[in-house]
Amino acid sequence: APSRAVLLTGKYSHLNGVADNRTAFDGSQLTFPKILQQVGYETALFGKWHLKSDPTGFDYWNILPGQGQYYNPDMIEMGEQKQIQGHSTDIITDICLDWLKNRQRSKPFCALLHYKAPHRNWMPKLEHLSMYQDKELPIPETFFDDYQTRSDAAQEQEMRIADHTFPAFDLKLSYQNEPVTEAEKQDQEFWDSAYSRMNAEQQKIWDAAYQPQNEKFRANPPQGDELAKWKYQRYIKDYLRTVAGVDENIGKVLDYLDEAGLSQNTLVVYTSDQGFYLGEHGWFDKRFMYEQSLRMPLIVRYPREIQPAVNENDIVLNLDFAPTLLDYCDAPIPGEMQGRSLRKLLRGAKPGDWRQSMYYHYSEYPAWHMVKKHYGIRTHRYKLIHFYDDIDAWELYDLKTDPYEINNVYQNPDYQSIVKELKLELNRLKAEYRDL
Repeated sequence: APSRAVLLTGKYSHLNGVADNRTAFDGSQLTFPKILQQVGYETALFGKWHLKSDPTGFDYWNILPGQGQYYNPDMIEMGEQKQIQGHSTDIITDICLDWLKNRQRSKPFCALLHYKAPHRNWMPKLEHLSMYQDKELPIPETFFDDYQTRSDAAQEQEMRIADHTFPAFDLKLSYQNEPVTEAEKQDQEFWDSAYSRMNAEQQKIWDAAYQPQNEKFRANPPQGDELAKWKYQRYIKDYLRTVAGVDENIGKVLDYLDEAGLSQNTLVVYTSDQGFYLGEHGWFDKRFMYEQSLRMPLIVRYPREIQPAVNENDIVLNLDFAPTLLDYCDAPIPGEMQGRSLRKLLRGAKPGDWRQSMYYHYSEYPAWHMVKKHYGIRTHRYKLIHFYDDIDAWELYDLKTDPYEINNVYQNPDYQSIVKELKLELNRLKAEYRDL
């Protein structure tokens, strides 16, 4: 939710009001879709919203309630809720394509297409259940990280694949006749809720894919590190299968733009609300300021102006998305937006004063996964993180010599001048973004 609010407003969470997943978004504030409406655009939103208030700034919206369901989900169309049969990734795409084909052709359009996938609990489309079935996927180098040199924050999280994935809900390994704890009972209820959304035919196909593997597991259950590896294989395969459905459906949208003659004059932005751990440090989920969750995918296509290229050198933020979209649409960019337009950067003409550092702040604790509150700064080479609240700990990483972030050098005498410089820059950014 916080990342979605940043996308809409171009402002950090402490200013847009959504710093956690519990707070409702104040839809009265200025957002880039509202500005696009003012300059003549038809705007629409499809899929995941997850902001606990009705969307504003959209001429049409059709969204999942809350996190939504993968199979046969309820959808809320302009306030009216109804169930639709199918997989949510297909459904959200079909609704979007229907709107694109029937929109007001006299107006330019802005469409936000937001999938539930690949959010936890990673339920793929039925036709993808056999993908990777006979493959052993490689385990990340840091999967068995022991968090030595790191602060207690890394040690006390609850997002280890080996220890914190739910057997039923996450790993699709339901409890049978064994006694269960209250936590295990809740886990089974979570899974039953998701599984029961499927109709009998869907359940039959699902069971045919998972039951033989589950029976093999139960016949000779692995232990220790081998169990952790088994959990990783189940997790990563389901994750990649779920992503395959997203990939297919984005292809459908791009095909439509080609067929409708819109490809050359449509800005397409492919991104996510954050990065995600795929076993690095032994983890799933996100939240931490370490690289896998801090860095987000970003692909921008606009053939009229952007030449195909890869830019891994410049620091850009989701804070920049709103002003960028407004810039391309020749709409005014409000001074209250804290991001910068990426248009010149994407054209290959980087402004001389482009940022050399970025600021991050995570404050939802205690909460799911028990990631402690922290803020920090990342430059091209270094990352400084301060964990606070029920802890007071600093971490420093030299990303050039330690790209996997396993060696905290905050106390290293050789880095004390770097620590001093980074703290000065961190304080400057906090003041600039008014997070004091």
